[in-house]
Amino acid sequence: MKNFKDLVFKNHPAAPHFSTQAEMKFDNNYGVSVITGQGAYTSESSPYEIAITYKGELCYSTDITDDVIGYQNEGDVSDVMKRVQELKE
Repeated sequence: MKNFKDLVFKNHPAAPHFSTQAEMKFDNNYGVSVITGQGAYTSESSPYEIAITYKGELCYSTDITDDVIGYQNEGDVSDVMKRVQELKE
């Protein structure tokens, strides 16, 4: 099962000077987009924001959430990633 340590962060295409992003797709066609930095729903102690994707597009209709999930730490990100990997297509 993939977790936070498997993410590779790169400059965010929309704000390369202020934030970074990691994207990961899973076998069930769902995935995550995790960003950190200025402009995200983050804080010093919870520096990550997660969006769920489906077939490469943002997805707001899962049992996990109907929006982005802000103010997450590394453990929180891993927990969300596990739940996304368990979603049925």
